[in-house]
Amino acid sequence: MGVSGSGKSTIGAALAQRLRVPFADADDFHPAANIAKMSAGHPLNDADRGPWLDAVGEWLAAHPDGAVMSCSALRRDYRDRLRHHASRVEFIHLAGSREVIAARMAGRPGHFMPASLLDSQFATLEPLAADEAGVTIDIDQSVDDVVQQYVDQLTEEQHS
Repeated sequence: MGVSGSGKSTIGAALAQRLRVPFADADDFHPAANIAKMSAGHPLNDADRGPWLDAVGEWLAAHPDGAVMSCSALRRDYRDRLRHHASRVEFIHLAGSREVIAARMAGRPGHFMPASLLDSQFATLEPLAADEAGVTIDIDQSVDDVVQQYVDQLTEEQHS
């Protein structure tokens, strides 16, 4: 989870490969109307997000033996909606400064999410609460280091 440009798709794909589980990108679950709205520079509202979050949650529920999904899941109630479908979901909040993320967004031409919506993403973001299963990892490091940091923590939890 994280704002647009935080590396969710890149990290998610690398993590899924490392864990040898299926990977999906929540961007691929957006209906055409959502993509058109974001492409035009307009943020989604909760009515836009509802069916999309349900589709993402259903995909997660269909993979009870493990999977990785890259999904913004910026607010607690969005994450709760995903947990409604897949109660064992754990979140990795890919956190970084606005400057680091804006620079990354500038380097990915052709993506439907314009950099002009980054401020609205940060305004919407609710970091993981203490009672939510998950971790926060700083993205200002290599993809391999982010994945390793999560795998190390997962291994530590399994042995405690």
